[in-house]
Parts: sequence; C-alpha cells; structure tokens
Amino acid sequence: MKDKFYKYILQLQDTITSKLEDIDGVAKFQEDLWNRPEGGGGRTRVIENGAIFEKGGVNISAVHGALPESMQNYFGVKDADFFACGLSLVLHPKSPMVPTVHANWRYFEMYDKNGKIVDQWFGGGQDLTPYYLFEEDATHFHSVCKRACDQHNPEFYPRYKKKCDDYFWNTHRKEARGIGGLFFDYCKSDGNIGMNDWYNFVSEVGDSFLDAYIPIVTKRKDLDYSKAQRDWQEIRRGRYVEFNLVHDKGTLFGLKTNGRIESILMSLPPHVQWRYDHHPEKGSDEERLIYVLQHPKEWV
Repeated sequence: MKDKFYKYILQLQDTITSKLEDIDGVAKFQEDLWNRPEGGGGRTRVIENGAIFEKGGVNISAVHGALPESMQNYFGVKDADFFACGLSLVLHPKSPMVPTVHANWRYFEMYDKNGKIVDQWFGGGQDLTPYYLFEEDATHFHSVCKRACDQHNPEFYPRYKKKCDDYFWNTHRKEARGIGGLFFDYCKSDGNIGMNDWYNFVSEVGDSFLDAYIPIVTKRKDLDYSKAQRDWQEIRRGRYVEFNLVHDKGTLFGLKTNGRIESILMSLPPHVQWRYDHHPEKGSDEERLIYVLQHPKEWV
C-alpha cells in the first residue's frame, strides 16, 4: 500500500504543478530534493512571485524510522517504527479576490520491533480560505468535494465537512480559518471498508482538487482590487499563520519528527499584517466574511 500511494502522489504532484504553471503563465516551480538524516526525504516544489501566485508549494515527503518519544506518547505505543508519506500543498494568490487553498493527502504505517505492521491509516482533505466571500465559489468548491465523497459513501461529505469545520477552528479567535471543505484522519480498515477502499476514496479526493479550485482562480484572477482590500488580505493571512503555528497537527508532527523546516513552514504567506484590535466596518464585505467564519454554514 505504501508503494502504491507514494507512486500516486508523485503523479499527482506532477499533474497539479503543471496545471498551476499553465494558469499562472509567468512563474515556474523550483524543485528541491532533500533527505532526512533519520530516514527518507522528499520532493519540494515552490512557486513565487508569479502573475497569480505570490507564493505556493506542492510538496511530497516519505519519511521513516523510529517514532520519536513525543509521538510514542501521543499514540500510546513504545519502541515503534513508522513510515509516513503524503502530498501537502498551499497556494497564496497575489489578489485578495482569489482565495488561498490548502490540501493534504497522506498515509501512515506503524511497525513493531519485528517490522510487522501494527497500524495503518489514511488522512487528508482540502479547504478554502477566501478573503472576500463569493458564495457561488464556496458552493462550487463544496459541490466538488461532495461529488468525490458521494462516489464512495453518501455519509462521507457531511461527516468530513463537519470535521473540517471543527479542525480548522482558531479557538483563541472563535472563528474558522476559512470556509472549510473536507478533513479526514485515521481512516482504517474495519469490517465494512478495507485499505484499498480507503485508497480509492483518498485518491478520488486528490483527483478532484484541480476541479474544485482552478475554476475559482480563473473567474477571480482579473478582478480589480484596492490597497485597502490588499491590506485586509494580509490581516486575514495573519489568522492563517496563527492557526498553522498554534493548532495544526501536521506542523507539530513535522517539528517533533525533525522534519525539514523549510518544507514544514512553506505554508506561511510572504506578506502578513497583525493590527492591534482590528475590526472591519459595520455592514462591509469584510464583516460579512467574518460572520460566516464565526458561523460555518452548509454550502450544498
């Protein structure tokens, strides 16, 4: 399974980066191959200063070795080895009219001292973070997510949509990071669904990503915007940074397993503002966004 999924994410990385270069039209992804001293490595691809994308990364890693003590405590195991691979992407567009997007699809195995698999699961998802709310964009993104889920189980979309709303929640701000999408984790084999079934589901979601995001980029990339709207984008980016550094499990896992710091923090935007006690004007588009972030809604 780990070979099958690793091959899949290699191909998916090629597909996604090629399409993003085509739509940007100016910038190209720079590739960086790296090794992890404890075992494994990755293929990082970063795009910067493009016509559309100010900064973005589409990264693959496949790491293995002894599970660090902090993670052993987290999983409630002792002297375990692990293998983890996944594709993680974040795209920060230049225009505040184009939303930031994040996606991640991953696979994890844990072994006993004899190298026998004692646990394995899939995880992942994709979520959208707009700076200005176009409801038809939110509906489109969620519709694609629902369609991918419905191919496998009609209960998946409402379940993983709710998990996404719950996970990407900045508890210290009492608001969501964005307008959500899908989030799933610890997808394991049981009497009803096997690991191949989970592979088919996760790859279906991965294959849906470009359909969910690219039409939104195409529709919004040429809209005019003001300096004040750009400032608002940078203020909201600050909330994105706060979530990633305070709450995100992927960031914390990477730091605790001696991951590659440049890849782990690739998700951080290049230009951010933190203004003291900032509140948008009453009745403004900015306030309308905040209301939706504080009260997640059903988009489809």
